[in-house]
Amino acid sequence: MKIKLLFLVTFFITTLSGNQNPYILTHDGLIDQRAQDKIVQIGDEVKEKLGVNLYIDIKENNGIDRKVERAQRIEMMKNIEANLVKDLPKPYAVLTIAVDQTYANILMSDDLKTIINRDDVLDSYVIPLLASKDKNTLFAKTSAACLNGFAQMGDSIAKSKNIKLDSSIGSEGKVASTIWKMFMYTLVLGGIILYAIILLRERKYRKEAQKNA
Repeated sequence: MKIKLLFLVTFFITTLSGNQNPYILTHDGLIDQRAQDKIVQIGDEVKEKLGVNLYIDIKENNGIDRKVERAQRIEMMKNIEANLVKDLPKPYAVLTIAVDQTYANILMSDDLKTIINRDDVLDSYVIPLLASKDKNTLFAKTSAACLNGFAQMGDSIAKSKNIKLDSSIGSEGKVASTIWKMFMYTLVLGGIILYAIILLRERKYRKEAQKNA
């Protein structure tokens, strides 16, 4: 009974502290506490030095039925995003992820749209980690993707103002994504080479079989 009570108290405290992160609007338990702590550190510095509000919103299930046609789902997600940012203080940037929809986006106030390269952040720092087919759990992938994307948004803004963030994770986020991309390229190339070897061997066997016939 005491063990159960201790577990419940610990869980309540952990959940409560997680909910107090001012830069995470929703995380559905998908961001590791260490990543959350680093997000606070980066968010605080970006707000203090750059005057920008950065956020993360990640949901395991955003409530939209995947059976609905894609065009309609996208329209529904746009409505969700509009409601998400309507009360946020400007300037803001929000990394938003819906795991069940395999969807990621960055929402920005107008003054940041020429500063943060949405496609670069998503394609280089977020999506490769979310899409990786490896032994890492969903929890590990979402934690890394959120931290990487959040940090890169901050770095992009800082770079535009010639400011170096003390909390920056630098190239670490991109290194992880680059390693994954290289792994995939190697895997594909290896598959092509293996396929070519199999074809050559089959031709060799056929020729030998024809000679012996």
